[in-house]
Amino acid sequence: MLPPPQTDSLSLDKSLVSGIAWTGGTKWATQLLSWAATLVVARILSPSDYGLMGMAAVYLGLVTLVNEFGLTAAILRHRELTEEQIARVGGFSVAVGLVIAGISVVVSPIIARFYGEPAVATIITVLSLNFVFGSLGVLPRSLLARDLAYPRLAMIDGLTNLAQMITMLAFAIGGFRYMALVYGSLVGSACGALLALRFRPHKLAWPSSFDTIGGALHVGWHIVVGRLAWYTYNTADFAVVGRVLGKQSLGAYTLGWEIATMPVERISSLVSSVTPGIFSAVQHDIVALRRYFLGVVEGLAFITLPAAAGLALIAGEFVPVVLGPQWLGAIVPLRLLALYGGVRSIDTVTPQVLIYTGNSRQSMWYSVIAACVMPVLFVVGTQWGVGGVATVWIVAYPIVVAPQYRLAFRVLEMPAVTYFKTLWPAVSSTAIMSLAVGALLVTLPHTLSPVIRLALEVFVGITVYAGMIAWRHRARALAFVSIVREHAL
Repeated sequence: MLPPPQTDSLSLDKSLVSGIAWTGGTKWATQLLSWAATLVVARILSPSDYGLMGMAAVYLGLVTLVNEFGLTAAILRHRELTEEQIARVGGFSVAVGLVIAGISVVVSPIIARFYGEPAVATIITVLSLNFVFGSLGVLPRSLLARDLAYPRLAMIDGLTNLAQMITMLAFAIGGFRYMALVYGSLVGSACGALLALRFRPHKLAWPSSFDTIGGALHVGWHIVVGRLAWYTYNTADFAVVGRVLGKQSLGAYTLGWEIATMPVERISSLVSSVTPGIFSAVQHDIVALRRYFLGVVEGLAFITLPAAAGLALIAGEFVPVVLGPQWLGAIVPLRLLALYGGVRSIDTVTPQVLIYTGNSRQSMWYSVIAACVMPVLFVVGTQWGVGGVATVWIVAYPIVVAPQYRLAFRVLEMPAVTYFKTLWPAVSSTAIMSLAVGALLVTLPHTLSPVIRLALEVFVGITVYAGMIAWRHRARALAFVSIVREHAL
């Protein structure tokens, strides 16, 4: 029998569930508006306008990983920081943003010459201001997350996206071409910073004494290196496929990746955007930390594992029916990457446990090792085409991250069997669902319309999975529903 958690679990339960509800509701509402705005803007702008933004985005996206310098995680990890130390961390954030903005202005002509497009220099120069706005928002957003003020964070994100959409539409209609995308991003970033400062103001101080904030900066450095390593191995497969197998194979692989990972990624990223504040609050209460970790993993598994397995099973009908016969080459990578997507979805919170329990350095090195190993394995995988590259994610990735799990289990003071028992309801129900859909795939006549086959497969999968949960794991499902009903609002 485990000792009771020292933390106010009811209050944190409410913060977790309501945070997911607020964040999810805002994201989905703004996402619908964003899709509508994007469709309108896409009819006004040309592919070359988006191409110019894409060229600039290669540099901007990489540098964005560094700009925040992992200071959000540092502030959440070091809850003992004094007001003066927090002010210095905020000042350091702004200093980093100013330096990166200056560097971006200097290198923008070089990047433009690389692409042979002078407009890229203008885009990078203007959007370098985003690094300044972003750095101004780091401190207030971090403090809001530490305070578990997720409704306010959701409101900031929603209004930021709305401002970006309105600006982008207005300038696109006004004939500003690619600059409509630039101004939209700039106004959105400025709006986000101003709202964050308005909701959670805090003074800034020049980081004159680094000794007093050295612990926080060390955590930030670990996060930055880990992110760069993650970016390396998470994009290496695309680079390898494009270089070795060519653009047609890369197109099929890219589409398979986007479809396979997008549904589960949306869900897991939503949850993992809320959990840092919770893990930070209970970092010194192992019982509570273990409870939230296992609860989040179980909840993610209930939703993402059947979705991932189902997509892998129906890929043969899904691709020709939904995407068209020209994308038949995407079936194999879609099927394999969907399976990986299920594993990835429940993996997102494990590094957070390490970071918020003082193991950010080890988490960084695990990412660095993956960045060294995975690209080599992707090259080896190309001998079997895009399917071989996708298989690397399924076979090699779990082995590469196994040491990370071993450390997390040790930190949480639990045996690995406890983790697998937590996954068992979702895994067993998904396995039965897979057998049912697999049997249906074999028995359905090939003369049947692909649309009808696809509809039947989806229906049987949902029905069998829901039936298994209701029959074998009803108590766990009802417990989750009860928590959501009690704390969502």
